[in-house]
Amino acid sequence: MPLGTLYVVSTPIGNLEDITLRALRLLREVTLIAAEDTRHTRHLLNHFQIPTPTIAYHEHNKLTRLDSVLEKLNEGKDVALVSDAGTPCLSDPGWELVCACLERNIPVDAAPGAAAPLVALVLSGFSPRDFTYAGFPPRQKRELRDWLAHFKPELQQRPLICFEAPHRLLALLETAFEVWGECSVAACRELTKLHQEVRREKLSSTIAHFQEIAPRGEFTLVFAEPEIMPTPVQALSEEEILEKLRSLKTTGLRARAAVEHISQELGLPHRKVYDLWLKL
Repeated sequence: MPLGTLYVVSTPIGNLEDITLRALRLLREVTLIAAEDTRHTRHLLNHFQIPTPTIAYHEHNKLTRLDSVLEKLNEGKDVALVSDAGTPCLSDPGWELVCACLERNIPVDAAPGAAAPLVALVLSGFSPRDFTYAGFPPRQKRELRDWLAHFKPELQQRPLICFEAPHRLLALLETAFEVWGECSVAACRELTKLHQEVRREKLSSTIAHFQEIAPRGEFTLVFAEPEIMPTPVQALSEEEILEKLRSLKTTGLRARAAVEHISQELGLPHRKVYDLWLKL
């Protein structure tokens, strides 16, 4: 009996018109659809009148559900793998299933389509010739700082793309400013949807904006063009340091991020810089 094929099928990231003809055909023809969220996928299938059965395949059950999907494929039945939006395996479940199929010589194919990282890169205006995609940053402060420090050399060479949830966005942006200093960023949300928003500006301006307005929806972020800080040839006077702090404060930057930035730039103790901040 011939084996079935696992089809990794991209779905729209917002606008349903972005579905491909091939994706529609495959979703109709396969025996089963393994979906990150069956309720979410059912909305898509109902819109296009596709009756194919679905099963849940997500981050919390992917290992226990693996065998049942492989069983279908071994029976010669084709299966489609979809995520809630975009291309499966890119910061979404699916990689383990693809690897398991390849190890067992089960055919794997891809029906390409929308991918939020590429849409954000195109809309950012940054050079797309070379870029780094980094998925979701770590949640813990120390791991996040290490993660940002790891990508700091990369940022000098190419744009860095990542995702972040709204309730963690400001912490990421502020920590990025502490570790990287000033750079450019395109903060993208609701991509391809009616209320699509792309903010292209300096990182400090993005921080100030979201300190005033709570972020909503998942963000795709593209960082690029860090400012190279010149090595000071002589120690700055207290008034010169105050002027730097004053300039950052006018952007709306909070004390912690501003103090960390100046401390790293000038090689000064945090306590000394913070004491100067209190004089503003």
